[in-house]
This record gives sequence, structure tokens and C-alpha cells, in this order.
Amino acid sequence: MTKARASLISVDATPYYHCVSRCVRRSFLCGYDERAQQSYEHRRGWIEKRLLALANAFCIDVCAYAIMSNHYHVVLHINIEKANSLKQTEIVERWLSFHQGPALIQRLIMGDKLSDAEIERCNEITEMWRERLSSISWFMRLLNQYISLEANREDKCTGHFWEGRFKSQALLDEKALAAAMAYVDLNPVRAAIAETPATSEYTSVKARITSLKKAQATPPNLFPFVGNPREDMPDGLPFRLMDYLELVVWTGRQSREDKRGYIDSQEPEILNRLGFDSAEWLDTYMHAEKGCMIGTESSIKVALPLLGRKRLSGFRIPAS
Repeated sequence: MTKARASLISVDATPYYHCVSRCVRRSFLCGYDERAQQSYEHRRGWIEKRLLALANAFCIDVCAYAIMSNHYHVVLHINIEKANSLKQTEIVERWLSFHQGPALIQRLIMGDKLSDAEIERCNEITEMWRERLSSISWFMRLLNQYISLEANREDKCTGHFWEGRFKSQALLDEKALAAAMAYVDLNPVRAAIAETPATSEYTSVKARITSLKKAQATPPNLFPFVGNPREDMPDGLPFRLMDYLELVVWTGRQSREDKRGYIDSQEPEILNRLGFDSAEWLDTYMHAEKGCMIGTESSIKVALPLLGRKRLSGFRIPAS
């Protein structure tokens, strides 16, 4: 039975979500379709470009992404503080970068003299847009609609391109966030279409590694790493970038088919900070897509009423 989106996404429970969209009708998002004898590799560029453009306009930060042959993964952060701080002109500019505004808003932009009733209506519209700019549902809608239209135009057909709705999974604590991001970034390695994270095309981890080589801390429109939690924490992911990259590379080595059951003695230091041992981390990583929420049992218990749910569900990570 389909669950209401309100029971799956609530910024009060967590600002972090792992989302997945999959194609229908044997459609290919990218890659080479042996059945159709046609390459759709260029569609990777469509979705990456659209994803990062939306991140630039929305108050939704992209933490990690991976674009596969018939689906894609993305880890998103709802930046409610940014949304609440936007001025009316900023809201209008951001929303109209992807939409045609009503005539009344166009008059507001032009500086026309408006009546009190018209000003009130403009305020109502822009406050609605403020909410949408921090909505994962609207973010994913604009991403998937665009790709669907472009793919259908290219395929010269109509109808659904994506499965009904995107899947969303609440990431309730740091452990869940780290596991989901690593799971997403290592998708091409697990699928054996890339040897290493650095050669994984159209993934956030490759984008971050490429930026490092150019002496840039963060690729444009990706949520930055700002270090371990502390007082006066800046806006960003609560890990050190080099620690996370070390963790991803190490995890990729452990999950290779020819390395099954092998644990490298040189464990990344970040595992200790997160309270994982090697086996617990690898088990969590391999099950990171399971359930509609992931976190320690205490995190799940806290989140349940915030998500309007009663039953203790989701993938439970061992506590420290």
C-alpha cells in the first residue's frame, strides 16, 4: 500500500533523505540498451545538469548522487534555514528560473503600483513558493518531469517514463547519513561498471575527487563537507572530506566480489568516530537502501511520532 508522503518526509524528523527513481517499460536512463541496439549514455548528462541546476535554485542541497542505467540515487538535505531567510525578490527569482510566473507577479517584478489586495495576493503566492523551494517532492517532480519529457521526445513516444513515485528513505542520524552516501557513491563499483570511485562517471564522489585535483574544496552546487560536529558548526555535511573519501575507497575494496569476507586491517578512522566496527559498517552499508528509514533504534523511536507513524520500522543500525 502506498504511504502518504507526509509519513515519509518531515524536516522535524531529519533534514536528510535518500531518494531513488527507476524507469518503467524497460526504459534506459543512460548506458547501452542491447535490446534496442542504441546508446543512451548522453542522458546521464541531462540528469546531472538538471539535478545541480535545481540545487542552485531550491533550498535543497545535494549530498551525494549516482546515475545508473535505469535508475538514479540522490541523498538530499532540506535547508529550511536558507528557505526561511530568503527575501521575497530571491524567492521570485529562484522559482521563476524554472516556471512562468502569473501576470500579477510579473507586474510586481516590473515595479507596477499594486493595490493592497494585490500585494497581499503576491505575498501569499511567494510564501507558497518559499515552501515549495524546500520541498523534496517539488524538487523531484521538476527533475523527473524534465527527464521524462526529454526522453519521450527522443523516443518519439508518450506515457510514463518513471515508476509511480520516487522512493524516499529518512536518514535519521550521522551513521545513517554516512552509510547512505557511501552506498550511493559506490553504486557503479558494486555494479562492476567502474573499477574505483575516481572512475565512476556521473557520481558525486568523482565530482568531489575531480574538484580536489583542481584545488577546489567543493564542486559547484554540492553540499560541502565542513568537518566533525562542534559548536558554531557551519552549514554542511558533518564529516571531514578526506575521512569520507578514505571510507568510500576502503568500503569499495571490501565489497568487491574477489574480496568477499576480507577485512583490511587499516580501517578508516571515521569508523571509530561513528561508533562502527568493520562488520557493523559493512552490514549497514550493504543494507542502506532497506526500509523507509534508517538509523539507530533510539533515532527511529524519536522520529516515529514526527513522521506520524506508530510502528518501529526501518533498518536499525547498532548503537555505539
